[in-house]
Amino acid sequence: MTMPERSERPAVDRIFGESTLDLDALSRRVTADPDKVERGLVQLVLTLVELLRQLMERQAIRRLDAGALTDAETERVGETLMLLEKRMGELRDHFGLEPEDLNIDLGPLGRLL
Repeated sequence: MTMPERSERPAVDRIFGESTLDLDALSRRVTADPDKVERGLVQLVLTLVELLRQLMERQAIRRLDAGALTDAETERVGETLMLLEKRMGELRDHFGLEPEDLNIDLGPLGRLL
């Protein structure tokens, strides 16, 4: 790969000097295996759904503790959350994921769930 003349380089290169981006090396390192991409996407989506499910469950518990739900609402919310948890288990099984696979590491922030 030949470097363009200095005047043809992007502004970032002009500010920081020689470009460290080697597109050939990058394309050799990036592998887009469709199965891994699909699994990663499913893992991300299910992680977000699980996070929302847990937040809804906590909110329902707070509302229940505060006496803000009728008996019928409590029953309906409980049933809905149980069905969602069951469906999440089915989806994890279908895609070969364990519950801990959905607890992604956020680095210095710790685990998500």
